[in-house]
Amino acid sequence: MKISLIQMDVRLGEPDFNFAHAEELVRRAVATEHPDVVTLPEVWNVGFFPKGHLEELADQNGARVKQVFGALAKELSVNIIAGSVANLRDGALYNTSFVFDRSGNLVAEYDKTHLFTPSGEHRFFTLGNHVVDFMLDGVHCGLVICYDIRFVELVRTLALRGIDLLFVVAQWPEMRGFHWDTLNRARAIENQIFVACTNASGMAGKIKNAGHSALIDPWGETLVMGDDTECILTAEADLSVVQNIRNSINAYRDRRPELYEITGKQKN
Repeated sequence: MKISLIQMDVRLGEPDFNFAHAEELVRRAVATEHPDVVTLPEVWNVGFFPKGHLEELADQNGARVKQVFGALAKELSVNIIAGSVANLRDGALYNTSFVFDRSGNLVAEYDKTHLFTPSGEHRFFTLGNHVVDFMLDGVHCGLVICYDIRFVELVRTLALRGIDLLFVVAQWPEMRGFHWDTLNRARAIENQIFVACTNASGMAGKIKNAGHSALIDPWGETLVMGDDTECILTAEADLSVVQNIRNSINAYRDRRPELYEITGKQKN
């Protein structure tokens, strides 16, 4: 599966510009790279995140994303992980991802389940309440958003559902860029999956985004990685290697779930 990661420079609070630019970048990726899947970063419609007039700037029940990128996926016959957007639904704001297949069908919708409290995200957005997995071109995939990648239980839940490929969309800051690189690689190794992680470039208000979008294989090897500038990164995920890796180091067989207390509260 050939994947193009669009490391987009997102303008804060300018959804009209961002929609036009995101479409332009997707078209460029398909024309030049001929991928099977194209991905965008987190909240690319408004940036992370304008605290004034956010409801007015947000998409309305994903209507604009569905209209633009559903049609684009069908026109270009490409699968699109449409990053995530600030999304107003039933009077509440969500950080929502939408996934479209080659026919333009919406095959997955996911609300970010772990909101980044240090930035106050939880004061503006509503927590998602489900995990999501889906099929693209016969490949079993999962999806998480930014801060979600720190929560090993979430990704392991998706791995136990049988995913071979995890998409991560983010606006991750440069100040914690080492964490971004390390966590994505760790999730790939420990779950024996490919991880396609797409970050934003440029500035999120006064905070610089780390970039470093990457495709990482289940051994933890980086197949492609960006710098901190806007770019389109493309690499091939050879999904046939997943089962060979799991056969050689069968971590799933050797698990001891009866010993794990993953639902307990942290003890102080």
